[in-house]
Formats: sequence, C-alpha cells, structure tokens
Amino acid sequence: MTEAVDRASVVDDYLVRALAIEDDALRAARAASHAAGLPAIEVTANQGALLSLFVRLVGGRRALEVGTLGGYSAIWLARGVGKGGQVVTLEIEPKHAQVARANVDAAGVGENVEILLGPAADSLDTLAATGGEPFDLVFLDADKQNNARYLAAALRLTRPGSVIVIDNLVRGGGALAAAEGTEGPAAAGAEELLALVRDEPRLTATAVQTIGGKGWDGFLLAQVS
Repeated sequence: MTEAVDRASVVDDYLVRALAIEDDALRAARAASHAAGLPAIEVTANQGALLSLFVRLVGGRRALEVGTLGGYSAIWLARGVGKGGQVVTLEIEPKHAQVARANVDAAGVGENVEILLGPAADSLDTLAATGGEPFDLVFLDADKQNNARYLAAALRLTRPGSVIVIDNLVRGGGALAAAEGTEGPAAAGAEELLALVRDEPRLTATAVQTIGGKGWDGFLLAQVS
C-alpha cells in the first residue's frame, strides 16, 4: 500500500502541473500556512479545484466551511462563488484564523470571505438563529467526531439543491474501525455520520474513496432535497 500511495502522490503532483491547477496565490497561501507552523493537512490542489467546481456546478453564491485552517480551501471556495459571492468559514484556533485572514486577503478574495472565530457548533447555532440566506454548498473539514452534529446544523442552513461535502471520511481505512470493533472517537464519529445520512430523507448521498497526495482517504457527497 505504501508504494501505491507514494506513486499516487507523484501522479497527483503531475496532474496539478499538467492542468496548471495551482497558481502562485494558492502556493503562497500553502507556504505561508506551513511557515506559520500550521499542520500540513489542508486539501490538495486537486481537491480544492473539485470544491470550486462543485460550487460552480450548483450555481452557488454562498458557501459555508467548517474548519478554516490556513484559508487554502476558503480561497478555492471564494473563487467558486465568484465576485459578489460569500464564503463563511468557521475556525476555533485564533492563530489559524489570523493566518487564514492574511492568506485570503493576499489572494485577492478577502472581501468575499468572513471568518468566524469560536467553537463551530456555537457558530453554526448563531448562523441558524440569524436566519440569513441559505448556503449553496457546505464543506465540513474540522474535528471528525462532531461531523454528525455539524451535518445536522448544515441541514438547517441549506436549501433544496444545496450540496454538502464531508472530507476525510476514510482516513486510511479508519472508517471501518467501528464496524471492526476497534473504534476510537473519529471512527465512532464516522459511524454516527453515516447512520445520520442513511436515515435522513432529505439527503441523497454517496461516498468516494480517494488516493493521492493525502494518502488513502475519501469524502462524502450529498445533495439536499
């Protein structure tokens, strides 16, 4: 598996170069995040481009992200919603939020990105209470054990036709841990999430396994009806 993952990572890098997916602004955001000591767990360039395409495919003008990190994926989402669109991204760590603000501003999309600092569950409750316009796309990429809670909140903040993307569903096969009886918090969170999606009549969903620069992983893709 290690050899296959290593080769997949090389292919990932090749595809990014061949398609000219990542530009200087995105590379600078990634480099600034790493230089600031943030963990190198942001989405890959190919995954960021996919998020941006998802927004465009649904004609999205508003996107919600749970888990800002250094703002790399927020830049992709902001490019997806385009000028006049809005990205609201939630982050619990002040340092991450500070780095993200600098990165989205430097990338030229700062006016389209609002960063809300604090526990995501609290921020989601506040967004629901304010009764703003629904989000066209929601990207969940924070603490995995709370994904079911975040998804339940996302359903209050979206509309029929909205898309929900949940990252790191597979995590090297860890999603199976609960079923195999070796579960930890993240695996238990995955099991709870999958049960919620399965039993939620408003969601049509699938799960996609991926292999590439971030190893063996995958994401859940759902549409609200």
